[in-house]
Amino acid sequence: MRILGHEKAHQATLVPALASEAAYASRLSARSALYTDLRLLLDCREQLLSSREYRGLVIDENCLARASTAARGKIWEELKKRYALDAANPLFAAFRTEWVRSTSEPERGLTAYCLLALNDRLVADLGTELLFPLLRRAPAPLRVADVLAFIERSLKTHPEVGSWSEKTKLALAQKYTASVRDFGLAKGKVKKYTVRPALYGAPVRLLIRALRLAGMSPPALLQAPVFRLLGLAAGEEVVDALGELHRLGELHFRMQGDVIELEIGGTAP
Repeated sequence: MRILGHEKAHQATLVPALASEAAYASRLSARSALYTDLRLLLDCREQLLSSREYRGLVIDENCLARASTAARGKIWEELKKRYALDAANPLFAAFRTEWVRSTSEPERGLTAYCLLALNDRLVADLGTELLFPLLRRAPAPLRVADVLAFIERSLKTHPEVGSWSEKTKLALAQKYTASVRDFGLAKGKVKKYTVRPALYGAPVRLLIRALRLAGMSPPALLQAPVFRLLGLAAGEEVVDALGELHRLGELHFRMQGDVIELEIGGTAP
């Protein structure tokens, strides 16, 4: 497994959710994950584009069908915050590789969910701490009140949450649960119940790419909590999942003693 040759502190900044100093953001309080808009934008062009080119598709060509220039500008800013739409961003480039390799809508949805979480520390922590056990017990109720309680508890480690209004917190919790449903991890409109995700190659490979960008060693990668986003417990369960994906031809994985071979194909990382 190749690890990028940068200092770990610098590497972590390439993946915001894996940076220990990353702050919580309330961006989901304004709008949901905007997954439908992301799909439409990515389907406009097959190739990987620069931020300027994606912006041109949204604002100049109006590929998302917004009525005014102001509305186009707003949706562009919201999408860029969530998904870092830029060929120069290594995490987005890794995502785009796996998006193209996906063979079904559920696989694409989970891959986009992983990108959102990797770009947003709050979404990542909600996914690995609050949502993970609910996915394991699926179908389990996903309640706005539980998300609000998580946000309140986070004040101890994320004081920036203290500046958010109660309205902002409520809107964020509501839009988070709606976004989880949009990505295929829950069902229901008013009452939402979790759906345990199937095992797909693309989202797992994206998480591996992200961990490599963050400079994680092969043994540490197998223990990474970020796999909880997909309902996989670190350690033996991740190893079993990689073994199954190897059997399906989605990646190459072999572990013998301390030697770990893991190749995921596509472009770097």
